[in-house]
Amino acid sequence: MKTFGEYLRQIREEKSLPLRKVAAALDIDTSILSKIERNERRANIEMIPIIAKTLDKTEKEVQIEYIKSLVLTELGTLNYLKEGLKATLTEIK
Repeated sequence: MKTFGEYLRQIREEKSLPLRKVAAALDIDTSILSKIERNERRANIEMIPIIAKTLDKTEKEVQIEYIKSLVLTELGTLNYLKEGLKATLTEIK
């Protein structure tokens, strides 16, 4: 499983963007972005549109990676995760 931080780092490096430029776009210190990429700190939801624009991705694409990482990181070890997610999807519809 690729975490959101790993996803972020991979895309940033593919675009040859230095850490400082992405951090500046997010209005955060480079050390904070570095921690996010190393999964020592979590990105927040407000960062998603800025990350998408900066990395030339759609907001949908970035949000899906964020949600996937969040769910798997927080709940990935639960035995009934699939069933719980199915029940959640029913509630969302």
